[in-house]
Parts: sequence; structure tokens; C-alpha cells
Amino acid sequence: MELKAVNVDHWAKYFFPVFIICGLLACSQTREDRSVKDAYVRVKDGKFVLNDSNYYYFGTNYWYGPSLGLMEDSVRGIGRLRAELDFLKNHGITNLRICAAVEGEGTIQGVPRIVPVFQSKPGVFNVSALKGLDILLDEMSKREMKAVLFFSNNWEWSGGFLQYLYWNKKMDSIDFYQRMPWDKLRDEVSQFYSCEPCIGQYHAQIKKVLGHFNSINNRKYTEDPTIFAWQLANEPRPMRPSAIEAYKVWIKNTAKLIKSIDSNHLVTIGVEGYIGTENKEVFKEIHEDGNIDYATIHIWPKNWAWYKDINDNGEQKNVLTLTKDYIKTHADIMKSIGKPLVIEEFGYPRDNNRFYPGTTTALRDTFYRLILNEWRQSVSEKGILAGCNFWAFGGTARPIRGQKFWKPGDDFMGDPPMEEQGLYSVFDTDTSTWRVIGEFVK
Repeated sequence: MELKAVNVDHWAKYFFPVFIICGLLACSQTREDRSVKDAYVRVKDGKFVLNDSNYYYFGTNYWYGPSLGLMEDSVRGIGRLRAELDFLKNHGITNLRICAAVEGEGTIQGVPRIVPVFQSKPGVFNVSALKGLDILLDEMSKREMKAVLFFSNNWEWSGGFLQYLYWNKKMDSIDFYQRMPWDKLRDEVSQFYSCEPCIGQYHAQIKKVLGHFNSINNRKYTEDPTIFAWQLANEPRPMRPSAIEAYKVWIKNTAKLIKSIDSNHLVTIGVEGYIGTENKEVFKEIHEDGNIDYATIHIWPKNWAWYKDINDNGEQKNVLTLTKDYIKTHADIMKSIGKPLVIEEFGYPRDNNRFYPGTTTALRDTFYRLILNEWRQSVSEKGILAGCNFWAFGGTARPIRGQKFWKPGDDFMGDPPMEEQGLYSVFDTDTSTWRVIGEFVK
């Protein structure tokens, strides 16, 4: 075979531009892939990390956000949503905690539950109900905000564990529809963790949400950097000591399931701290699980009877001491584990237990200032306490005078239907509270 000399210059003028273009495309793709990957929050050395930098945040609870995008009235719906997101962003709020899915419909425990309903019957999912969440996540992405999404609820206002128990005939209709005494409620909810069909239906809901593509921007939820973390449920408690072992298994299996489907996002449980897990040892053990990325605590002085008289100065000083101790206790536990801690719910009533905007919030502001100071100190020291979400943003909604509780058709605010409307909500007009927030969030 005769070999002929190759004119390199001749061929180079055709192929060299191709090599350059392919190389640029490859580099561009690599940068794009890296950019997408870096957009997810990770945990490294006990800290949240975003784009190779420590990540601390201040946020709020905005569980009703998905409901706004589905309202026919654009002023009360999408208009309100966009205006409130702008308001929050302008005040340094970058993280929103949101209800991802509602189970069942109608009244439960004597009160109407929130909407939209995602799982109306066992295994029957209304995918169109997620459009409200789609809209919210898309709007948040435009403002570079992050979302924590909880899949279910220990409490009745979104259906939650009680709905699964009722579907599987683990409780009767009287207990389901009428408000139960506290001890009875504990007995009923504690059954969830050992109810296999209940957990199966709950896991089916998780899989359905994780497999969803956003109808607005076509992003798959598991590939959306707007999502900060998935949360097993809102305040899941064993409720009875006898349920603790089943509770631990439920946490382990559910966290493993989520991570098997979505390796991009963080996973947390959603507990209130040792007050919601029976003791400190259980709190520590469940957060040592390798599929749980960080811990949460909630702080509720009124609900936990840390004071009897809101106007008693001595009792309020005691509340502040208990609050500081509660934060330190859990921070110490998480330091020993090597994972971040978030105070993702904290709430305090308005002065004299009033509900309406325009009434003073001096006691609440003092409570907020203490928590924000603990958070700011952690930020300055690159500490374990990484985030805070106050409960809750009431936005532009207003309580209806003479009506304590929410009714279908009313505007949503931070207080769920079973609580007095305005009890814990921080409205856009609560200027003194926003001043306190502004002192720390800059």
C-alpha cells in the first residue's frame, strides 16, 4: 500500500474551528453542570454550604403560599403572592417553610382543613393541586429564595397522620370529626407509626411529589435548586413513649426513601426538639441517622405554658431564660453530632393576647430579639445554629373582627384554621417587629 504525505495545514483549516467549537461547548456544559450542582445547599463540617461558602439564612413560615397561586381572584391570589414575596425579599427573608401536600378534604377535628387537596383518597392524587406550589417555587426562584417543604403533618389542619389513620379504620368517625381531648389525640396519632397501610399511603404521596415536574418551568422537583430541603412532616411526635421505637423506624425508612429518589436536596425530620421527641436521647439518636442532614427545633412559650400571665414581667424574663437554654441544649447536641441546627418555628402573641394589626407587639419583639441575637452570634462565630424561620408571615391578610377562627373563603394568614386568626401572625404593617428583624438581617 502506497503511503502519501498529508498536508496538515490543508486539513487544519477545516478541523481546527470544529475542535475549538466543541471545546467551548464542552467547557460551557461543564460550567453549567457545575453551576447547577453548586446551586444546592450541602452540609460540610457541620455547616450549610452554598457555592463553597458557609450559608446562613433568616426566613419565615409561609405554609399557605401554594394556595394563593390557585385563587381565581388575581388580586387576592397571584397578585398578593408576588407582592408578599417582594416584601419578604426586601426585608432579608430568603427561606420559606411551606406545606407541600394536603391529605383529605372537609372538616377534621371540628375545623376546616387547608387547601388545595393533593391526596383526596388513598392513592388518588390531584396533580393539578400542585400547580399552586409550582407557581410559588417559580416565583421564589426569580427572587433567589429557598423552600423547605414538609410532606405531611402531626396535626389535623392539613389532614396529616389522622387522615391516614381514618382511611385505614384505625379510628372512628366521632374521634376523627370532633375535637378530641389531648390524651385521646396522643393515643390516636401514636398508632400511625405502626400502621403499615398508613405509612404506605404516606410514602406514595412522597414519591408522587418527588416525581413531579413543575408545570410553569418544567423543572423536576428533585432537580430544582429553589428547594432547600424536604421535611418528613410538620412536628412529628411519637406522642406516646410506647410508640418511640416504631417512630424511629419510620424516620429511618422515610429518610432513606427520600434520599434514594433525590440525592440533590437536604432531608430533615421537622421536630420541635426534645419536647416533641419525649427526651434528649431520642432527639439525638434520630438526628444521627446518615440520611438526616440537619436538625430543627420549635419554640412555643404560650403553647408549652412557660408563662401563665403574658403581662407578668417576671414570667417573661423566665421565658427568655428558658428559650436561651432550649437553644443551647440542642446546639450542644448537634455539635456532638456535627450537623447544623435551625430554629424553624418560634412564635409569641401580641401584647395582651390581641389579634389585630395596629396593636402593640413589645413582648413579641423582645422574644424575637433574643432569638435573633443567638442566631447572629452563631453567624459571627461560624457556629452550628444556621437558620431561623419565625412563625408566621401574615402578609396583607387581616383578621375579621368578631370572628376568631378561619372559615373557607377567608384570606389565609400565618395562623392555621384551628388557631385564633392573628394570634401569631406577623403582618406587613407590624413595623416594630420588622425593625427588630432589620437590626439583625442585613
